[in-house]
Amino acid sequence: MDQEKIGKFIAACRKKSNMTQQELAERLGVSDRTVGNWENGRNMPDLSLFKPLCNELGITLNDLLSGEKVKEKEYQEKLEENIINTINYTNRKIENKSNFIGLTLIVFGILISITAVAIFPSESSWGSIYSVFGVIISLIGVSKFTKRLSYGKRLICNFSYFLLFILVLMAIDYIGVVNIQQAPRFSVIKVSGDSVMYYDTPFYDVVRCNVNKDNETFKVIKNQRYDTDEIDVFCR
Repeated sequence: MDQEKIGKFIAACRKKSNMTQQELAERLGVSDRTVGNWENGRNMPDLSLFKPLCNELGITLNDLLSGEKVKEKEYQEKLEENIINTINYTNRKIENKSNFIGLTLIVFGILISITAVAIFPSESSWGSIYSVFGVIISLIGVSKFTKRLSYGKRLICNFSYFLLFILVLMAIDYIGVVNIQQAPRFSVIKVSGDSVMYYDTPFYDVVRCNVNKDNETFKVIKNQRYDTDEIDVFCR
């Protein structure tokens, strides 16, 4: 579908009918700027306006989609071609809209996760809750991009993105523990001892020594379970 050719044809037919862009716009219920965009080839009219536009310009739908007056002997051939082009154009518009929504969700989800990490204290459960919420929103956005893939490929792509996002959050959390000396956000189990706290995360463990004291420290240890008596050893 040649938008530039169709736009010039709309302009020529409008002028032939002695109408200004403003007059055509008022009859169709759109702005004159919209009509100008059609005629400049920037945009195409919505499908719902095809028939009203043709009626106002005194042309057929086949003429409009061809961007010229169709000769009678070519009518059937042009009609079939234009039907295919219209279907493809509609599918592209739907796909572009879906991609835009997907991209918006991805960015929004990432921003939620980053904001949650930045705003909430490391020991607040709300930080991890909002981070996971951001991952889910972002994953929905990714699914918009991958919906044209086969079920298997789509599943692999979505799962890979989810896993990558989680690993990035875990890496940020780990950096916070090592460099900023803060409690891990994504701990599954917490065990408390005398001035000691143990955090069990999916990939590593953290022992917090001298809890809430001036000499408080965080030590990253091998990922396994320890009872209350054992974790005190790591702070001696």
